[in-house]
Amino acid sequence: KGVTVGLNNESWWGFDTSHVGLGQVLLPLSTPAISSEGGVYLMYYMGGSHDETLLSEFLPGGGIQKDDDTKVKGMKMKIGVALSQDGKSWGRVEGNHHTGACITPFDLAEENGENESSNTNMKEELYCAWPYVVVNESTAQFLLYYSTMEKVGLQKCLSWAVSTDGFAWEKRGVCLRPSSEPDSLDVKGCARCSIVPNAAYDPKDKIWRDVPGFTMYYEGVGEDNKHRILKATSKDGKDWEKQGLVFNVGDGDSWDCGGVGSPHLIRLDDGITRMYYVGQSADGSTAMGVCVAKHNTNDLQEFVREQAQFSFA
Repeated sequence: KGVTVGLNNESWWGFDTSHVGLGQVLLPLSTPAISSEGGVYLMYYMGGSHDETLLSEFLPGGGIQKDDDTKVKGMKMKIGVALSQDGKSWGRVEGNHHTGACITPFDLAEENGENESSNTNMKEELYCAWPYVVVNESTAQFLLYYSTMEKVGLQKCLSWAVSTDGFAWEKRGVCLRPSSEPDSLDVKGCARCSIVPNAAYDPKDKIWRDVPGFTMYYEGVGEDNKHRILKATSKDGKDWEKQGLVFNVGDGDSWDCGGVGSPHLIRLDDGITRMYYVGQSADGSTAMGVCVAKHNTNDLQEFVREQAQFSFA
């Protein structure tokens, strides 16, 4: 009772029978596949099934031996989509994959064309998760970015796919992978991103005006295994150029000294840009925080923590 989208209890073969996780919800819009007065909400989410996988496949030398037979459910995550007309009641949309997913890990053993890709050099993936979708107005395409891990080498990367309707997707491969420099802040992985179309605030008319290109905020995993929020930019959503650190872990023993990630940006009507994020403490507990862009321009290169304040009558 009260659940918006829960486990898939109707289809035992579904990709989302063991666990589900939220990726992103798009505000009401119309797509070539659906025409509705006022548009429809689209929710992109990830899920895992009850299929078991050897844990050693995912951990390179992390204390798990290759002959260890420890198994875990739901690791080979896939991405699905649900829609709603009111934002409260949701229905799953069956994807092209036999599990109902619309994005699945690329696997050479898959048959029947269920791994649609125009990239013949794609490497096999262990999971597809944490989807984030933007609409490219200039090309009328949906662009979906997701976190994955390559089967060979176990690199944590960000990959992408394109769609004309938001439901059927064609993979394009990795768009951002870890840096090779040993002291870089994403040498051990790139994950969980948020992409915003570029915009500049017009203080006279008090509106945001579109600017060509896209900006990505993503988690980088450093040599110290801490997650930080980094930035990359792109002119077309395909080729990305890394710009470095924009938000670091907290100082000392603060609540987010162990890592920061899962960025989500919003632009406010007064020209301020806020970023909400997940922080991790030294003992591994997590909470959510907010920071604000230090300079309210399109070049959001630095964010500062914004402490909530309360007034009591």
